[in-house]
Amino acid sequence: MTNENEQAPIVINSDRLRVEIAAPNTVYKGTRFDWTGFITQVTLDGLHTFCVPEDYRPGKGTGGIGLCNEFGIQTPIGYADAKVGDLFPKLGIGLLRRPDQEDYNYFRTYEIAKAFPLAIEQSVDHVRFDVLPLDCRGYAVRYVKTLSVKSNRLNIEYRLENTGNQFIVTNEYCHNFIGIDQQKMGPDYRMRFPFLLNYGDLEKDVHRSLSIITVEGQDIRLKETPVEQFYCRPSGVRVSSHYQWELTYLPTQVGMREMTDFVPLVTALWGDTHVISAEVFIDLNLPPGDSKTWTRSYEFFS
Repeated sequence: MTNENEQAPIVINSDRLRVEIAAPNTVYKGTRFDWTGFITQVTLDGLHTFCVPEDYRPGKGTGGIGLCNEFGIQTPIGYADAKVGDLFPKLGIGLLRRPDQEDYNYFRTYEIAKAFPLAIEQSVDHVRFDVLPLDCRGYAVRYVKTLSVKSNRLNIEYRLENTGNQFIVTNEYCHNFIGIDQQKMGPDYRMRFPFLLNYGDLEKDVHRSLSIITVEGQDIRLKETPVEQFYCRPSGVRVSSHYQWELTYLPTQVGMREMTDFVPLVTALWGDTHVISAEVFIDLNLPPGDSKTWTRSYEFFS
């Protein structure tokens, strides 16, 4: 058992990767992102780094760093039927309190009434987080997350078990806050998807200006360094035996790609001046007594 209040990061290593993971409730104490497996840096061959903060400005953003996942960005478990003052579970964190009649908003910080009990097991090349359930009006989930490294690959395996008597209906994605070797976003980056892109399809789902984006076949490029956030949802997501997305910093040919073993619900692309993030969502619907396992794998290359 690892002390949750330990400030030192959890570190796992392979012969090529060093992965730094914030101890739960230390670097990140918010109510948006999963406290477990909160990856603050990945270093390849002792030379190249990939993780950056969501926002460098103090007090801005929601506190994300590197590879951090979230459950229920729009579908938090038990929020819709919670009365004001009732608790609802935010997976990977604990039981939060609904403060008012307003819709759930991931930008808000909610009161943490009780953090989930947590056990951590670690070795040189892997770490396992076992998040034990707390019953909340019939909602209860045991959540196990295991991170392991081998050569230039990082694997993250998730397992949810519905131990309550309510259906668990939510989704999950990893918000990959990436800036390779801390290089700003711009024409030197290439984001590639395993399917042909259509600029018109991007425009249908745009939430912010896409004027700086160009689409070339499977690739999204930036005409210049963005001065504001951009967001879109490329269409055509599917299971791919190669990757769901691949980001390369072209001057050095350093990059990373994400592979999944599930059919994505949707893929989104978000970015800002210093950071870009491809977000691959999985849909989760677990009846009482059911369980679900899925895996994300990341390859880092130079």
